[in-house]
Amino acid sequence: MSSKFDSYQKRRLQSSYFSVVISIALVLFMVGILGLILLKSTKVANIVKEQVAITLFLKDEVTQKQINVFLKFIQEEPFTNKAIYISKEDAAKIYSEEIGEDFLEFLGKNPLKNGIDLYLKAEFVTPEKMLELEQKYLKNTFVTAVSYDKPLINLLTENIKRVSFWLLVISSFFGIIAIILINSAIRLTIYSKRFTIKTMQMVGATKSFIRKPFILTSIKLGMMGALLAFIGLGFVVYYIDKYIPSLLLLEDYPSLIFLFLGVIFTSFLITLLSTFFATQRFLNLKTDELYY
Repeated sequence: MSSKFDSYQKRRLQSSYFSVVISIALVLFMVGILGLILLKSTKVANIVKEQVAITLFLKDEVTQKQINVFLKFIQEEPFTNKAIYISKEDAAKIYSEEIGEDFLEFLGKNPLKNGIDLYLKAEFVTPEKMLELEQKYLKNTFVTAVSYDKPLINLLTENIKRVSFWLLVISSFFGIIAIILINSAIRLTIYSKRFTIKTMQMVGATKSFIRKPFILTSIKLGMMGALLAFIGLGFVVYYIDKYIPSLLLLEDYPSLIFLFLGVIFTSFLITLLSTFFATQRFLNLKTDELYY
């Protein structure tokens, strides 16, 4: 009879551990997906920003040698992502292709200017910094005009701020839910052993001695849950990289390492704190309070 009861208790304990691991894995998987979205939203925003160009139109009297020196100087600037020289002849060909006819035939001359398309690093694509660059290059003796899409920059900046804000709010909300779910799962597991905890305390075991095996067990369960979450995240990353290769997920090692370390740290921290406070609660209860 005793062996059957022990077997039954063992199965209950294993089932409880299994449910805790699955709960932790699902929550960490959700946290990992949100972390991935946050990391890649920044990457996507930077890619979009770096497609915006400032065009520097050059004066007609500027020689090709001077243009080459000026272009090299711009390419070495700390804010430059890339700079491309477009001659007025090349600009005329591009414009003719866009409108579908050769406008030079009826104009008789090329009214366009030699220009340099300056693509900035993402952190410099803001209304304030681009205005500073505009004013800077308008003072240059080689430059006759500076052009870029100001409404687009303002709209892009506002939308990125808005999206980042709501992503942060949503991530914080789900992060709190994750903590609550993992905490609840661990508390239920410890609740089933509340009489064991009180018995150990009554025979003289210290609180730290009683807490230690519970904390170690919870951390092990948390690591098992993190491993399952890693497997799920691995499949998600693989399929996103397969269907949206422009994100370069599998090549972005720093982001992936940061993401997986974040999941491990989250698992460790939540299980440690949840177990500590759950055991502390039952250690502080009186014997007659264990039945409620």
